[in-house]
Amino acid sequence: MNPAPQLAVVVPVCNEEDNVATLVGEILSALRGRIAFEIIYVDDASRDATLSRLQALQTTTPELRVIRHLVNAGQSTAVRNGVKAARAPWVATLDGDGQNDPADIPKLLEQRASAATEVKLFAGWRTQRKDSGSKRWASKFANGIRVRLLRDATPDTGCGIKLFEREAFLDLPYFDHMHRYLPALMQRAGWRTVSVPVNHRHRTAGVSKYNNLGRAIVGVRDLIGVRWLIARNRRTAVEDVQP
Repeated sequence: MNPAPQLAVVVPVCNEEDNVATLVGEILSALRGRIAFEIIYVDDASRDATLSRLQALQTTTPELRVIRHLVNAGQSTAVRNGVKAARAPWVATLDGDGQNDPADIPKLLEQRASAATEVKLFAGWRTQRKDSGSKRWASKFANGIRVRLLRDATPDTGCGIKLFEREAFLDLPYFDHMHRYLPALMQRAGWRTVSVPVNHRHRTAGVSKYNNLGRAIVGVRDLIGVRWLIARNRRTAVEDVQP
């Protein structure tokens, strides 16, 4: 019998048929022999061969689980459903395009091992991004606005590779695109977050599902919403009272 997983690696995907096999192999190489783990791919209603290729990989990869959205629901919903399906107390997330490096997951686990118990999120920080110039500029501009509005002290909130406690994540308010604001939401809940420099790679197959203009329009609305959530937050200490 396989031991209960201590880590779940959640990977949301949509139309990434040429990336799944390579990324699954890299996850196995990074984690086998280090920790009991499971891999949960969430297929967000792909229209290509992503699902069938994942099903083929399942026959030779006992760690791999696959769940599927019947209709496209977006990255945040895919991440949340993957976390809900996880059996492990801690979750690592990766983007399905292969730009995140699974070899960085052990680095996040090492940071967790030496961190205080109130640190519930270890967020990847792409110090050397391998994106187009326009995408890097748009991200830098958006990050600057976000830091000023949310004061989350996080240089790269959009990096897909993260490690967090499952229970703490599921306690957060859920909304579309919430995956871009996990540091601010964790801090709102009273937890600490840490940014960890990680590798970033060029996309070698498939195409991005986002464009700069669309991301910017949605981002403004979401920033306003997250700032409202933070402003309306109320926390207080609670204690048991004995007779």
